Amino acid sequence: MSNLEAYLKEKKELIDLALPLYLPPVDTYPGIIHEAMHYGVTAGGKRLRPILALATAELVGFDDQKAIMPLLCSLEYIHTYSLIHDDLPAMDDDDFRRGKPSCHRVFGEGIAILAGDALLTYAFELLTSLAKPRGPFAEELVLRMLVRISSAIGTKGLIGGQVVDLESENKKVDLVTLEFIHKNKTAALFKTAMVAGAILGNGSKKQLAAIELYADAFGLAFQITDDILDVKGDFALLGKEVGSDEKKHKATYPGLLGLETAEKLVLKCIAEGKAALNIFGSKSERLGALIEYIANRKV
Repeated sequence: MSNLEAYLKEKKELIDLALPLYLPPVDTYPGIIHEAMHYGVTAGGKRLRPILALATAELVGFDDQKAIMPLLCSLEYIHTYSLIHDDLPAMDDDDFRRGKPSCHRVFGEGIAILAGDALLTYAFELLTSLAKPRGPFAEELVLRMLVRISSAIGTKGLIGGQVVDLESENKKVDLVTLEFIHKNKTAALFKTAMVAGAILGNGSKKQLAAIELYADAFGLAFQITDDILDVKGDFALLGKEVGSDEKKHKATYPGLLGLETAEKLVLKCIAEGKAALNIFGSKSERLGALIEYIANRKV
């Protein structure tokens, strides 16, 4: 196992242990909504967004994992909310997520919608606990972080990307529209996770600017690879249907550019992402390896 794989495994296990602990207990009344929230959060996943937040905090010199854990869990709650809603029949209509039945298949559409709403709302409640006097961080840092996160997942970010994605189904879209969809639907949360970690780590303006450039490249590399895996991936590894994008006539990078060109664009993203981190010197090796790892993943 490489150093990077060991790091990802260690941090994933740490986050997996913390995620259910911050949520209301499963038996909290009304039980079904809390059961659905726990089901969505503990169904598995790479925990990339919280790991990226932790890695960028470490990159700017902050390494108190316990202090930053509410941010890490909140990011995963937000991500899980988006997946629960994404899987709904009115959206992407997916029956499986991470190899398990989607939340709405287990609890019904109404509870699934509310579970997503509850996770999103609870994430912000938890984020406020980071500020002094309850938490260890200055109010100014927490406020900056909250502004970035809320903007990234609203109509100018994740929701906006999802809207254009829905409106583009069964239509021929150009590269500009496709880039808008994925810059906002997928990359925005990656970017805000990294920026949020760096903000709480009290990174400088120069460091934040470099991390944002890296995050843009990372998000695009991740999404293009995701599109490629939908063409040539394996259900047993992915935990979700392969070929669903084509069946639903969704715009993808391989569909618009061709598989070979899409794969070349991933390589370009890797180079740009690694170059953006040059100001950190050898400290950036982990994130440089991570963008390569993500671009070559099978799941």
